[in-house]
Amino acid sequence: MRLPRFEYLRPSSLHECLELLEGSGHESRVMAGGTDFLVRLKQGVISPQKVLSIRSVQELNFVSEDDKGDLQIGACTNLSDLLRHPLVLTKFPSLHHAINSVGSMHIRNMASIGGNLCLAPRCWYYNQTKQWRHAIEACYRTGGKVCHAISGSKRCHAINSSDTAPMLIALDAKVCLQKKDRKRWVSLKDYFKDDGRHHTVLEKGEMLTSIVIPRETEKDRTTFIKIQHRKGLDFAIGSIGASVKSNGKEINLTLAINSINSAPLILNKAAQIIMESGFNEAAIGKAAEVARGETGAVTNLFTSAGYKRQIVEVLLKQALSELKLTQKKGGTKH
Repeated sequence: MRLPRFEYLRPSSLHECLELLEGSGHESRVMAGGTDFLVRLKQGVISPQKVLSIRSVQELNFVSEDDKGDLQIGACTNLSDLLRHPLVLTKFPSLHHAINSVGSMHIRNMASIGGNLCLAPRCWYYNQTKQWRHAIEACYRTGGKVCHAISGSKRCHAINSSDTAPMLIALDAKVCLQKKDRKRWVSLKDYFKDDGRHHTVLEKGEMLTSIVIPRETEKDRTTFIKIQHRKGLDFAIGSIGASVKSNGKEINLTLAINSINSAPLILNKAAQIIMESGFNEAAIGKAAEVARGETGAVTNLFTSAGYKRQIVEVLLKQALSELKLTQKKGGTKH
């Protein structure tokens, strides 16, 4: 399958990249590892006039710890490099687990952390060949006015399948978004939009350049769980990142689930039940039941809608049970 014609640009600095992005706007697309980007090019779902490869931009490839102990990661940092980095291995084990669940070793050797957070939502009515898409009515993603996944919907319901997103949200990560003349920090939970067509808050000429994760304390407990058809290859049909912090008097629980909607979903009501009642079996059961209702309109993409709601319940019970177990062990992180 031949790729569409485009101009290939390889900026050597972040400044040069932002200059090029500012000048070309929607005509350009940024490519890091290319593991998702090249597939979409081959499918014809994107046809940019210019492709900006940022693999040579060293300013975007780093892992460091600041004075507060927060972890800083460049957007172009390779996933396999992150898996081997001692800061990730020793201080953020659940993030390590989430990164290790991405694709296969070959994909992780190419893919970047920023690329995984910018992963385009997927839909089996959209991520097909051009001939396949032309055989059905145009959907929202292709300029039409229909969503084939949920009939009658007023928006696109393609699914966000990023494996690192729910865990990073649970860890209260924030991302740096840069333009030629502006830099802003956005909490990762506010970075995504529940719209399969416009799934992030990135503006024209803007790109994600780095991620910052607050340091974990010895009392913090985290876990990550992913359900997929085939381990080591497939996208998730459901994943959850969970984090509980305690100051000795009260706990703060974050539950972020993904591969269910067009954006990672934070289960606030389910978390509130646990924060008020503790990690007992009755509270966990009630929280899991409430979580099913928090998912809203669930598409039938990749599995049935009913099965996805069941997955939400199962993931939540497993995550809360693991956090309860680590609580009994004195705060050992998963």
